[in-house]
Amino acid sequence: MAEFTYVAMNEAGKQVKGNVLAENEALALEKLRLQDLYPTKLVPANIFNREIDLTIGKVVSSRDLSVFCRQFVSMLSAGITIVTALEMLADQTENKHLARALRKVQEDIMQGETLADAMRKHKKIFPELMINMVTAGEAAGKLDVTFSRMADHFEKAEKTEGMMKKAAIYPVMVAVVALVVVVIMLIKVVPSYADMFASMDVEMPGITLAVMKASDFMTHYWYVLLAIIVLVVMGSKAYKNTEDGKMAAGRMAISIPLFGKLNVKTISSLTARTLSTLIYSGMPLVDALRLTGRAVGNELYKKALNQAVVDVREGMTLSSSLKKSGLYPPMVSHMIGIGEETGELEDMLTKLADYYDTEVEMTTQTVMAALEPMIILIMAALVGIIIAACMAPMISLYSNMGNL
Repeated sequence: MAEFTYVAMNEAGKQVKGNVLAENEALALEKLRLQDLYPTKLVPANIFNREIDLTIGKVVSSRDLSVFCRQFVSMLSAGITIVTALEMLADQTENKHLARALRKVQEDIMQGETLADAMRKHKKIFPELMINMVTAGEAAGKLDVTFSRMADHFEKAEKTEGMMKKAAIYPVMVAVVALVVVVIMLIKVVPSYADMFASMDVEMPGITLAVMKASDFMTHYWYVLLAIIVLVVMGSKAYKNTEDGKMAAGRMAISIPLFGKLNVKTISSLTARTLSTLIYSGMPLVDALRLTGRAVGNELYKKALNQAVVDVREGMTLSSSLKKSGLYPPMVSHMIGIGEETGELEDMLTKLADYYDTEVEMTTQTVMAALEPMIILIMAALVGIIIAACMAPMISLYSNMGNL
């Protein structure tokens, strides 16, 4: 089967680009016309014209997925078929990766595949959670309800991600500015004072000698420093990919000052929200726990949830298993225990997720309020040390002149 690159116009008059697989050019044209695309250019794909995805990391955000789910539900409720809905959404979305995946999903459905099976071919676009929920929704015949639930899930996830980024971006930006200021002072300011101090007959204070040596090293041996930084970064990444490294990173994430509590509350919210969504879709608890473990992103909690799968299978309650792990706040095991006793685990998990969403927002504000003065003090201390190192010899010289 050959691959063709095309440029086409859709029914809305919008130009779209992409690739299509077909036995020959005639069948490729037929496939495009079945999708209501009218090619203006169709050529065999090669290394020069093929659309290559060079995006690293997450190509579709939680916001993109929430908008897609919400619009998909609206179209299904209006009586629009899945194939037509996918076509319309592919034309509307601004994310080219999502648009391309939706067109391929539409094509696979037209060839007889289920929606879940077609989405499973694009795991970089559609999360595993979403694919499993679509599978359950198709089996239960309530696809619209499933997508509505996923829209809520991704909207909450997008809000939580936004708050975490807000908490992290300020200290990172200030740290970068502080680093740039310190480097400039060491490379430009300190050397000019060093030449002046060399002509003075005065003993250099220890702080001045230390700063001058740091400046000399930064000026003449910067490549050594750069090599050390590169080696440390590469070594850290390599270690983080090991089992011990993942566990160490997980422990650090929940124990680091200020951010530790924020990470615990964020993981608690994500665990409760994901479990609630999966259980609502009809997935068995043990399968929901296993999938939630892969979604939390922290190896410690993944291990705890995998252990919960074993414990639940052996007859232990979920609340007892999570309490035994010692990782989740007491509120989590307490509310889950109430849900298990009343038979309303799903509703209790949703309330728990809402509670921790609020906690994450409040903790983020607290962290930001604490970080601002702390970072300013650290930056002032670094600059102050360099200024003190430059002024100390001059003060010492003036003192000696006064004694003469």
